[in-house]
Amino acid sequence: MNYAEIKKCDIANGEGVRVSLFVSGCRRHCKGCFNAIAWDFSYGKPFDGAVEEELMEALAPGYIAGLSLLGGDPFEPENQRALLPFVRRVKERFPQKDIWCYTGYTFLGGGIKEPQANTEGTRELISLLDVLVDGAFKEELKDIRLKFRGSSNQRVIDVKRTLAEGRVILHLE
Repeated sequence: MNYAEIKKCDIANGEGVRVSLFVSGCRRHCKGCFNAIAWDFSYGKPFDGAVEEELMEALAPGYIAGLSLLGGDPFEPENQRALLPFVRRVKERFPQKDIWCYTGYTFLGGGIKEPQANTEGTRELISLLDVLVDGAFKEELKDIRLKFRGSSNQRVIDVKRTLAEGRVILHLE
């Protein structure tokens, strides 16, 4: 997997001050996407052990609320396979920090609605998240007043409560 960018002090992609990892690769190609350069799976730099350690160090300060995964799309199958072991390590090392993830795919019953995005690790990856912002960006539904999403069709989902209750619970609901 490649990554397009790392932001070590991000306040736009989740609550609090965050470390954000923008992965490369997205097959959706939403019209008006803010990060179209990251559609290409080969864009950016390789996500390797040194980058993982850099992210771990960036997550260590007490003022960092958590990690945000964006793209591209973290739920492209290739990206899930690389992110799952990393997210496991983040949760083990920083259990008090939350993990947000943004995907153009649609969350459904512990997995992803679109079959091509479900891998052997999808359910586990979802279970490690705290908040999932799902749904394709739709330019005609763009609203800059929305919190943590670009278009009104997207949902900000409280993953832990959703999995516990068996129905989608929106974050901040």
